[in-house]
Amino acid sequence: MNRDILSVIQAQMPTFSKGQKLIANYILQSYDKAAFMTASKLGKTVKVSESTVVRFAAELGYDGYPAMQRTLQEMIRNKLTSIQRIEVADDRMANHDVLSMVMHSDMEKLRMTLDQIDRDAFDGAVRDIVGAKRIYLIGVRSAGAISTFLAFYFNLIFDNVTHVTAASASEMFEQLLRVGREDVVIGVSFPRYSKRTVKAMEFARDRGAHVIAITDSDASPLAAAAQRLLVAKSDMVSFVDSLVGPLSLVNALIVAIARAKKEDLSRNLEELEHIWEEYEVYEKVEEGQ
Repeated sequence: MNRDILSVIQAQMPTFSKGQKLIANYILQSYDKAAFMTASKLGKTVKVSESTVVRFAAELGYDGYPAMQRTLQEMIRNKLTSIQRIEVADDRMANHDVLSMVMHSDMEKLRMTLDQIDRDAFDGAVRDIVGAKRIYLIGVRSAGAISTFLAFYFNLIFDNVTHVTAASASEMFEQLLRVGREDVVIGVSFPRYSKRTVKAMEFARDRGAHVIAITDSDASPLAAAAQRLLVAKSDMVSFVDSLVGPLSLVNALIVAIARAKKEDLSRNLEELEHIWEEYEVYEKVEEGQ
């Protein structure tokens, strides 16, 4: 469904039954909460049956309630402030065990990421990266954890990696000044999406670079700037970004690239082992401790 779901609901309001109008009005007024309710909970909240909620989703043209729910979630995730995210998370968790709920949610995001990943895009990204003249990694704010992780391992494999770290868009462009057609730029961002990352990716695309996006959906603003889209499902846990899915995806990306660059990696690691030993980089743990 291409139109904004709220606009669709408004337009179809006169055709709804009494119960469907109760659902529609609640979604229009509290879509940030409705997006994370089960069909059963939404029905109880507005005092209609669960089946009425399911039929409402079908009336809007969705295959089922989960499809409508995903549309709502994708629409709002980039709009919620940190305070709103805390409120939504508190409402979702209620009196549930936080540890279990968060970890089960993370496991579900891993399953969804594996089920929905575009294997051709993944394999193409590996080829692009292995063949690149220069590799640029972009990720700011919480996504900086992912780009830093990538940079650490890419630097063990390649000698042509630039981790773009900057406090402003202008500094990003300065670090991307020489990007060109033989280069690869990998941008990482999740809701709330970084405008700096999007602008930097658009700059790289306009310079002819191969642009790879690691983000949460094809509706992400990063997707329009990328030739390769790697989707990893994320979620909001209070004001915290859950990056389990994205981290697992980049783990797979690193392993696939390491296999393709096995000989180079082996030489690099052999040299590094001598350096680590000589300069006592790692603590030695005696057997039996």
